[in-house]
Amino acid sequence: MNDEFRYLMARAARGKLDRRAFMGRAAALGVTGAMANTLLATAARAQGPQRGGHLVIGMQGGESTNSLDPALAASQVPFTYLRTTGDTLVNITPDGQIEPRLAEEISASDDARTWSLKIRSGVEFHNGQTLTAEDCAQTLRRHSDEESQSGALGIMRGLTDIRVDGDTLVLETETPNADLPYLLADYHLVIQPNGGFDDPAAGIFTGPYKWVEDEPGVRHVMEKFANHWDDSVGHFNSVEVLVINDATARNSALQSGQVQIINRVEPRVAGLLGRAPGVQIHSTAGRGHYVFIMHCNTAPFDNNDLRMALKYAIDREDMLDKILRGYGSLGNDMPVNEAYPLFDETIPQRSFDPDRARHHYERSGHDGPIILRTSEVAFPGAVDAAQLFQESAAQAGIPIEIVREPGDGYWSEVWNAQPFSASYWGGRPVQDQMYSTAYLSTADWNDTRFFNDHFDSLLLEARGELDLDRRKAIYSEMGMMVRDEGGLICPMFNDFIDAHNAQVDGWEGNPNGEMMNGFAAVHMWSTA
Repeated sequence: MNDEFRYLMARAARGKLDRRAFMGRAAALGVTGAMANTLLATAARAQGPQRGGHLVIGMQGGESTNSLDPALAASQVPFTYLRTTGDTLVNITPDGQIEPRLAEEISASDDARTWSLKIRSGVEFHNGQTLTAEDCAQTLRRHSDEESQSGALGIMRGLTDIRVDGDTLVLETETPNADLPYLLADYHLVIQPNGGFDDPAAGIFTGPYKWVEDEPGVRHVMEKFANHWDDSVGHFNSVEVLVINDATARNSALQSGQVQIINRVEPRVAGLLGRAPGVQIHSTAGRGHYVFIMHCNTAPFDNNDLRMALKYAIDREDMLDKILRGYGSLGNDMPVNEAYPLFDETIPQRSFDPDRARHHYERSGHDGPIILRTSEVAFPGAVDAAQLFQESAAQAGIPIEIVREPGDGYWSEVWNAQPFSASYWGGRPVQDQMYSTAYLSTADWNDTRFFNDHFDSLLLEARGELDLDRRKAIYSEMGMMVRDEGGLICPMFNDFIDAHNAQVDGWEGNPNGEMMNGFAAVHMWSTA
């Protein structure tokens, strides 16, 4: 590297040379575009976060039915724009620690049944209103309301009292709950004025960006909120999310520079895309899982022999190889894996067994095709995965008929509505939250209609059990119940595969969710 190029690098690192000028001067000195991009990224990292620029994100997971009401968020785009515009009481760091946000101090009684959260002072909503502890209490009350249809309803049901004492939010739980702070990081629980009771879809939050335009299923535009309480986040002047549900179109938009970040890179093209100039692929292992879900209370899936037949009829090893291409791990028909604390690794792994599948299918007495609904938005490769399932089930004499649904409306008209469909879960930080959100009998997102009183009682017992060995044993029993009695077919846990180009930097993988657990726009910055 000659002295002139070192001078260019130094100017870039100090922000004295924009990307276009740097690339032009580098080319004149005979430096390849790929090398210049790499060195520019190095310079940007050395400089640290920069202020300014317009970030454009291309995402799968947006629909015309999306709402700004946090209670109703159910797919990737709402997840991301809530993280970008809202704040929760706490966050969870990539290494699994609780990070205070709107709650700046957290304490609990010795029995972990009474929790006190001191609410940060000086926080302003996007409408100029000052945050109070009552706003926080009202937010939790609204998500505890059966009428809210909140995705957080399951975890809220453990609260018996929500009250305010000065600037402190006080929560009482039905049983001891050492995991309560983790539950409060749920992305549905972004704090709203008066909890959102007045207008839940107003889009008024306290996050680093505020709303400018909202075109559900098309685009969402946000701008920097000048009065945000935390000046260490929110480095862009503005953020735009483009809904690009087609995978090929997302990849092209990234390579052309139309967008700077994309989600849900398909495993089959991740390697190829990663070789494109300036593109970086990020694969993060975690708790996300791709699934097929059956309603346990709807014929023919109300017959456990039929459910078991389908569980043995799926070749999960083949699916992992052909759909995830190594970007994931085997699932075992339960929603937790080794990424979770207190996971029981001794539970036997279920494998493809056409003879056992045929046995259970014949015992079920079912006859005729089984309709499986899927869509390209269910998860990357979902249509191909359904076809692989169809082929392996045929080896056991089980006929599956695939119905390919349109992407727009899938999360409102098919998932959690039709009795057998493809879906995905991003996972949750702890087992209690995963089970409370999707398997507790009263959970609004109980998408397998798994209603089991004994399971519910075990969940409450585990929540209050402070002996970790005993708690692990309870979680093991719960996992076996879901595996052997529930409506979940979980063939694989997926890595989160995202990508960005050289126009942005600051990526940090987070096993709690894709797109840095939704915080990419909050923590990254422009290199231009």
